[in-house]
Amino acid sequence: MKRPIFARMYARVRPAMDREGAAEHRRRLLAGAAGRVIEIGAGDGGNFAHYPAGVVSVLAVEPEPYLRAHASRSAATAPVPVEVVEGTADRLPAADASADVAVVSLVLCSVPDQQVALAEAARVLKPGGELRFYEHVAAEGGRLETVQKIADATVWSLFAGGCHVHRDTAAAIEAAGFVIEQIDRFDFPADQPNPARPHILGRARSVVAGPVV
Repeated sequence: MKRPIFARMYARVRPAMDREGAAEHRRRLLAGAAGRVIEIGAGDGGNFAHYPAGVVSVLAVEPEPYLRAHASRSAATAPVPVEVVEGTADRLPAADASADVAVVSLVLCSVPDQQVALAEAARVLKPGGELRFYEHVAAEGGRLETVQKIADATVWSLFAGGCHVHRDTAAAIEAAGFVIEQIDRFDFPADQPNPARPHILGRARSVVAGPVV
């Protein structure tokens, strides 16, 4: 999946966003994670530096070649073992029930079908496994929600790598069979004319039964 213009733009903007507060969000997202992790849509590897020592390994899945190359370089200096591989959220290159934790970070906005992607996350998680999520979501009414709907209906997705700004991702997570155990909703970036806000950050638990063997 090649999106060369967006990929280059993202690789330039992501460090600036981290300096404005996103790095702290990434740290909170991953705090306390342990065991085998699959990161779905790893981008340029912005999360890698924040994985805690309890993580045994990270399988970082990224479809875009330019971002995947950046992620591979970031993996070399990560504090835990990270393997960067090609793949998509709707067809993860991982076995059933092979991960303790699945991480989605600013990726469910751009997948073609959230339910398919979340079903794949549930498939690769062990029964009772954890979904860590950090996503921008639909506003709850007001002018911003109107702007989001217009953006999604016109050109936003074309220029933003398939991103959709008006998605109720928390509801999608629950509809996919996860139980949300913790969620924080906040405005970021605050007080800026950006339709990709507010954000949610939290943890959910898989209650979908594992594969029958």
